[in-house]
Amino acid sequence: MDKETTVPHHLRLDVITIFPAYMEPLRHALLGKAIEQGIISVGVHDLRQWASGVHKSVDDSPYGGGPGMVMKPDVWGSALDDVAQGTGPIAESADLVTAEPHRRQPRHDDLLDSSDGASGSSGQVVETGHSGQSGQSGHTSSTPVLVVPTPTGTPFTQNLAHELAQEDHLVFACGRYEGIDQRVFDDARGHYRVQEVSIGDYVLVGGEVAVLVMAEAIVRLIPGVLGNRRSHEEDSFSEGLLEGPRYTKPRSWRGRDVPDILLSGDHAKVDQWNRERALEITARRRPDLIERCRAAGLLSHADDEWLERNGYHRSGDYSDPRS
Repeated sequence: MDKETTVPHHLRLDVITIFPAYMEPLRHALLGKAIEQGIISVGVHDLRQWASGVHKSVDDSPYGGGPGMVMKPDVWGSALDDVAQGTGPIAESADLVTAEPHRRQPRHDDLLDSSDGASGSSGQVVETGHSGQSGQSGHTSSTPVLVVPTPTGTPFTQNLAHELAQEDHLVFACGRYEGIDQRVFDDARGHYRVQEVSIGDYVLVGGEVAVLVMAEAIVRLIPGVLGNRRSHEEDSFSEGLLEGPRYTKPRSWRGRDVPDILLSGDHAKVDQWNRERALEITARRRPDLIERCRAAGLLSHADDEWLERNGYHRSGDYSDPRS
């Protein structure tokens, strides 16, 4: 029987920024390869194209006083209108191309996984039109999602990355200075689904770095981007826990050996060892995730027993028993 030909979900990314060169990493490595394969298309747009005047100013002093400058709504409003409608400078802009050709080299895990059709790069056909939309049905909505990186946003999580990876069109708005006039987002809800998102409890000088983080987290979840689907199915957070340690050849290095259990060939014991290491590292570094997993019913009775037996108590006192 011939191997089934699949048409992967196509994702369109548009980034609006006053520093287009900052987004150069989108052309490299995994993201560049996804561009080359036609799985994603990426447009990076200079906000100053929509600014007027000699200086192409995109900001002004804040009403009500305070330090810094606020990005102007008239500039952002015009930019977001054109990105949503494919008009203005957007109609003539060229998408990013990959930084260099990515020649597909089969990896060990691809060969192991090829028997069940999990390898995501061979035998695939990508059909995309000029607009970057695949025409494939079943995605959340044809209305694009406007993603706004901001310290006041909701946390960016693996679950949110999964949700955004199902979309057809994501638009990222990179703020600078003291942020973007709030009316921009209120108005954008007329033709976008707006998500204000934070990648952590700290403040950056602009949204560009946050966009790079989110884009990579999202794109790697699209079928066909990673060669082996298990690469993201077994990620940290995929089952609520952090991922345990990993080892490869050589078996012994600088007097440190790979744990014997991983060489035993006993898959059940290896799975148990991996589970225990995940419980251990999560309890030590992110005890909040242990409680979250327990509340969600993701911990088994055996998991709770192992945690209790090793000094990670249900009371919430997850001090490292080795210290």
